[in-house]
Amino acid sequence: MEQETGGCQPLKRKASITRTTKETDITVTLNLDGTGMSDIHTGIGFFDHMLEGFARHGLFDLTIQGSGDLHVDGHHMAEDTGIVLGQAIAQAVSDKKGIRRYGYFILPMDDALALSAVDLCGRPYFEFECSFPTPMIGGLDSQLIREFFYAVSYSAAMNLHLKMLSGLNSHHMAEAMFKAFAKALDMATGRDERIDGVLSTKGSL
Repeated sequence: MEQETGGCQPLKRKASITRTTKETDITVTLNLDGTGMSDIHTGIGFFDHMLEGFARHGLFDLTIQGSGDLHVDGHHMAEDTGIVLGQAIAQAVSDKKGIRRYGYFILPMDDALALSAVDLCGRPYFEFECSFPTPMIGGLDSQLIREFFYAVSYSAAMNLHLKMLSGLNSHHMAEAMFKAFAKALDMATGRDERIDGVLSTKGSL
């Protein structure tokens, strides 16, 4: 990650991570202080669409290049992308000095209403309350949305709660969830000049 220097403006917080296994080969490049630009190729069209929405609405610059055993199914791609994205978030946010730490958002998407809450506390915990009405959303198994977010939360060592407050259409529900997470993460990673060090009575996160 690029670090802050002297009295100058802080440099952008970036990370680039590659993870290669026998099942997938994934590279994620993340800029927390971006403008919402993305270039995403996982081989699963609907998954790409969700990740593009995450980048755009969180104002993160995000590049993901992934290949893997999609002839089996999308499980390894979704889960491993979550692992690498979580690692990139953790690396880009670095020592967490000066950030708000907490973020939350309730986002509407037509019939869907999604809640996301984030704590960048360094202790992974995950809660997910959503039942999609269809087993597939485009080319993505709807069960894999939970697996993706679980992997993100544990790899980033964040406390992440996702709850679908209402919804009828699986596409809208998934999109609301990804965008709500983006807005909550943007808030949590945002800087507050009033915060001296990290936002914790322990002195570290």
